[in-house]
Amino acid sequence: MAKDFYKTLNVDKTASAAEIKKAFRKLAHEHHPDKNGNADNAEKFKEINEAYQVLSNKEKRQQYDQFGSTFDGAGANPFGGGNPFGGANMGGFDFSGAQGADFDLGDIFGQFFGGGAPNGRARSQRGNDIQVDMEISLKEAVFGKSEVFSLRKQVVCQPCSGTGADKGISYEDCKTCAGSGKITTTVLGTFRTQTICPECSGKGKLIKDQCGACHGQGFNEENTDIQVEIPAGIDDGQAIRLAGQGNAGQNGAPAGDLYVTIHVKNEAGFERHANDLISEYDIPFTMAALGGDIQVKTIDGKVKLKIPAGTPSGKQFILRDKGVTHLRARGRGNQVVIVNVDVPTKLSKKQKQLLEELNKELEVKKKSWF
Repeated sequence: MAKDFYKTLNVDKTASAAEIKKAFRKLAHEHHPDKNGNADNAEKFKEINEAYQVLSNKEKRQQYDQFGSTFDGAGANPFGGGNPFGGANMGGFDFSGAQGADFDLGDIFGQFFGGGAPNGRARSQRGNDIQVDMEISLKEAVFGKSEVFSLRKQVVCQPCSGTGADKGISYEDCKTCAGSGKITTTVLGTFRTQTICPECSGKGKLIKDQCGACHGQGFNEENTDIQVEIPAGIDDGQAIRLAGQGNAGQNGAPAGDLYVTIHVKNEAGFERHANDLISEYDIPFTMAALGGDIQVKTIDGKVKLKIPAGTPSGKQFILRDKGVTHLRARGRGNQVVIVNVDVPTKLSKKQKQLLEELNKELEVKKKSWF
């Protein structure tokens, strides 16, 4: 059965590149091989990564949408006919009338998916990406920081330089393909097809003596110190990509990437809206009427805010450049301070008397207006 990459990532066929990326990050986090020590995660993570590598590439996605669902048809022509070699034209390749023709299936599949193995040589496999989570404070999100953390990952074996062979040179020719890396077979007595040798994966050589340090794997798992620069203004849920800091690749291929997903802790007294910080303060109704000063907490420290006489409840005061730094740009947002007038529910006898006197004065003044 053909693989459904859209189903693997739980997205629709009309999903945007951003939606595909978001779905991949979510699933990669849930099924990372190191998460909860679950061995089943490794295979699932591999499927998720394979799906993302195709759907995140515009050209490969178009090719997959056109041909991907028919590659595994039960005994049918992978390009859409009942006879596997009976059509005049197969997906843009004309084989009509060819007798004893040679063609390389690896090359054909390579044209559709960017894969295959030109000239019979196995393509090196890029290392897997890694996703980790990091929690930072609101202040660190505002101003940025440099962080060093330890990560256990696959690194290139130094004694064999990642080859898996003793000292990197202990190889012998593959007996299955006689060192060519290809296996030639005849289909229906007419077409000779060349496919990658399954024994040596197209390399033409096999390890004679395994590297003792990595037991032939080409990599070892080690704790590695990683330094990440967290940019000022980063928001909760955003990720930082560290190219080449993922797991080591195979056969000399480049390492994968490391994605650090940032989680910003909530801080009492602040609510973030884009690059602005919102804070609320209660003031007594006497201050609202007479005016006064209050101490306001900002990310930079405490500041004094003047409350004018006659301030209504819900009044907003803007503290310029006291908000979050603009990501990849100069300047900062603002801090919006909302003041709420605290009206007491219980008054003493004297307080009631004073308010009643004040009310009488206001009523007299109101009558004089007419």
